[in-house]
Amino acid sequence: MAVDYLMHVGICVQDLDRSIRFYRDGLGFKEAGTLNVAGEPTATMLGIPDVELDAVYLDREGFRIELLYYPSPGTTGTDAVRPMNQPGLTHLALRVTDLESTIDKLVSLGGRLVEGTRVSNDLFKAELLYMTDPDGTRLELVETAQDPTR
Repeated sequence: MAVDYLMHVGICVQDLDRSIRFYRDGLGFKEAGTLNVAGEPTATMLGIPDVELDAVYLDREGFRIELLYYPSPGTTGTDAVRPMNQPGLTHLALRVTDLESTIDKLVSLGGRLVEGTRVSNDLFKAELLYMTDPDGTRLELVETAQDPTR
């Protein structure tokens, strides 16, 4: 196969420092590097004229996210929660050992609960819900004694 490995998943953010704190202090990611670019060829690749981009790479257990912050021209759109059936990346799923304390920590760092999503799954003996990061990226939090995906 021509693909060697997954490099990262990019997440556009409105406040880079706030998002670093959220993913680092709330979810246990570690800073792994930075990238600062402006102009060409990045403007052509991203389709954003006169772009300035600050990126921070965060790792956790072999999974890397890239926080993308645009000093110029800034971000567009809102931090509204995207529908789960809208094409594209829908969410990041995280297994947690204490759902309540995780919720409290993430809310203190700017996360928001997605109302009406908390459920119990008796088959997997799991408690699950959705919340978002400060910019509206959906996170699935799962507290369970077993991992049905492994």
